Amino acid sequence: MIIQGGRIVDPAQALDEVFDLRVSGGRIAEIGKHLERAQDEPIFDARNCYVAPGFIDMHVHLREPGAPEKETIQTGTAAALAGGFTAVACMPNTVPALDTPELIHEVRSVAASAGNARVYPVGALTIGRAGARSVDFAALLAAGAIAFSDDGSATRSARVLWDAAMKARDLPGRFISHCEDSDLKGDSVMTLGAVSRELEASGAPAVCEDLVAARDLLIAMECVKTWHLAHVSTANSVDLVRWAKSRSAPRLISCEVTPHHLLFSDELVAARGARAKVNPPLRDQSDVSALVAAVREGTIDAFASDHAPHTTAEKSGSLEEGAVGFSGLEIAVGAYALAVPSLSVSRYVALLSTNPAALLGIAGGTLATGNVADITIFADREWTVDVGRFRSKGTCTPFEGMKLPRKAVATLVDGRLTLCDDDRAENRR
Repeated sequence: MIIQGGRIVDPAQALDEVFDLRVSGGRIAEIGKHLERAQDEPIFDARNCYVAPGFIDMHVHLREPGAPEKETIQTGTAAALAGGFTAVACMPNTVPALDTPELIHEVRSVAASAGNARVYPVGALTIGRAGARSVDFAALLAAGAIAFSDDGSATRSARVLWDAAMKARDLPGRFISHCEDSDLKGDSVMTLGAVSRELEASGAPAVCEDLVAARDLLIAMECVKTWHLAHVSTANSVDLVRWAKSRSAPRLISCEVTPHHLLFSDELVAARGARAKVNPPLRDQSDVSALVAAVREGTIDAFASDHAPHTTAEKSGSLEEGAVGFSGLEIAVGAYALAVPSLSVSRYVALLSTNPAALLGIAGGTLATGNVADITIFADREWTVDVGRFRSKGTCTPFEGMKLPRKAVATLVDGRLTLCDDDRAENRR
């Protein structure tokens, strides 16, 4: 196939120019001006579109094994393609947790059978995510795990975390922290502040996140273990990451931010109740502003949706009883553009592709000749979020009904056109 006339944006090559791109044998074969078409070679008309290395969401919950009523690997990876993602890293808080080579193999096998977006399993950091004993890191890496996390909760014991970091310090695979002090959080349902007091709802202070972020960053630096903070949501956490980066080796410390934390404050909880319940909770507007600033300045390394689908029933009812999390794969591309509207396209692509690939040590992240042909084609085109068209089983998103300014047009995985939302692909004879 020739992808014709698109603006190719590849930060890894410092490339931002209108070119044609040829895909052959599942690889990037050629980039150039006015490539000559071979006989019967399909053409994809990418005029007025951006052509980028495939987007990678490094934090999603596919719910398999354990909760197929919420999502499956099949539906979750279909949602990924629809949203413009050619690959996802799935978190291990499944039932059972992804803490054995057999379970890692199972996820990879099911994903291969689904034939949608690539799936990279994140292994549990401790057995059963119970926080008591670390997993066999080498065995999980050999089975295909690409990082380790007890996501869904923080590893409670600093001693266990330290020992795990020392054991894994010379192995690939970042540790990914869910930063939350569960003792301080208690049974809270949102962040503590003016809105929680107005609603008379149980709120936990934002320092719940900051305490664990500080602990984990210090352990990472002392043990010299590559470490990533998931879904940072407070101004203090951003300051802590900025400080840790200034005192450590490049790429030792990294972090991500979600679309909902970049745009919504806890005021949304007053308007939508359980449908605005998420973990970490939506914060004060000052935290939102700090996150946007951190994206612009470069402290944030990656965009990640924290796609966390639930059934409609689970997101209904009272704030106290509602499930925690939103579906994010199908809105992320547009939501980030809305949240940080003046962000350069090159930085945008780096946050969605180049950086996640480098942080996770996986294929992709560039359109350099010879590399795997995972490609996302997107356009600055306004569209309205219609959850009735979601591929995901989970349809709760705070972006429902909103107009978003950017949209995925097509995704290619291994050079295979897996999603196309219009008639741009054709075989001109």
